[in-house]
Amino acid sequence: MASAPQSQPARIALAHDWLVGYRGGEGVLDCLARLVSDEYRPGRLYAIFDDGRPLTPAIDAFPHRVSLLNRAPLATRARRWLLPLYHLGVGHLSSMLTADDANERVDLLVSTSSAAVHAIRPPRNVPHLCYCHSPPRYLWHLGEQYSGGLMGVGLRVCSPVLRRLDARGAARVTRYLANSTHTREMIRRFYGRDAEVVFPPVRTDYFTPRSDATDAALSEPERRTLDELDRWASDRGGQYLLCAGALEPYKKTDLAMEAATRAGRPLVVAGNGSQRERLAQLSAGSPLIRMLGRVSDSMLRALYQRANALLFPQLEDFGIIALEAQSCGTPVVALGRGGALDSVRDGVTGVHFAEQHVTDLADAIVRCEETRVQPEVCRANAQRFSEDVFMASMRSEIARTLVSA
Repeated sequence: MASAPQSQPARIALAHDWLVGYRGGEGVLDCLARLVSDEYRPGRLYAIFDDGRPLTPAIDAFPHRVSLLNRAPLATRARRWLLPLYHLGVGHLSSMLTADDANERVDLLVSTSSAAVHAIRPPRNVPHLCYCHSPPRYLWHLGEQYSGGLMGVGLRVCSPVLRRLDARGAARVTRYLANSTHTREMIRRFYGRDAEVVFPPVRTDYFTPRSDATDAALSEPERRTLDELDRWASDRGGQYLLCAGALEPYKKTDLAMEAATRAGRPLVVAGNGSQRERLAQLSAGSPLIRMLGRVSDSMLRALYQRANALLFPQLEDFGIIALEAQSCGTPVVALGRGGALDSVRDGVTGVHFAEQHVTDLADAIVRCEETRVQPEVCRANAQRFSEDVFMASMRSEIARTLVSA
């Protein structure tokens, strides 16, 4: 007797807020794109904005659908000015998804969102699994940090309407996944929804302790810069501290600078963002602060490997860089709230401090040095958040969503 035909794997479409650079959210998207391509049938990838630059082979391989907001002049660079119109862009994506589904049935929509794309409307009878990095910070819980200038005025005027639209969109999601216990509480508080926690993936195979192989990946200019930083830090009493990531208001890089100066420790700042010019002015002439701007992955890894500790002064929903540093064997001095409660073990892989005050952070820097954190313990902690662990969790959550639909 002939065996029954095997059912086809599910066709899965992906949605993401915007494709304009590679950060932690795109790391999650890349893992999802690889998982879907390897084990399911890939649909399309829907985004509000897309600047057309390549991101990763897996993300780039998906056919992209982009909202009409992307047609606005300088849309990807000035997307924050279009914030009141995000719901229109999401509505356009919803229409394209429905049309695509009519031509080629979609079995599941998986979105990754910290802004508006979680509100995309799936076609009838298509479940929507949303991996939420955070409910939109600018609407719900960090609005005061976006309140400056003309943009801040517009946000204050529009926020009540935008919150209602955002909550309405959240009600259309079949199931939420949260990237941390902190985000789970935000989803419950703002949307009245429960969520399972699936920690985001950390590239523990890439971010490793220093070795000949990792040093060989550096360019000659990068090696010269690192040698110069080592000499500079040595002249000031030892290894440097590191602050890395986007230079945005909520990241509190200015607090890291002030605290390092208070503690008398050299600090290297790696990253770019809207606050770069202001921070450069604050640190101008300081013998204890060096700003590098945006760096390559290999350079960031080398900075983690050589730093005495990573400073993590911001309230983050999760914060992958705290685990990238630990994966390289480097302890973290972190605000004891938000995602750091999941990722940094106080007194074991770093230290927590209570308030975003200069004295609190400066004291924590000294406490971290006195704690003598073991690199291998940091590394073992980071491996609990590896890409393999994330893939296994997402495979299980996808199956659960498909079965319950």
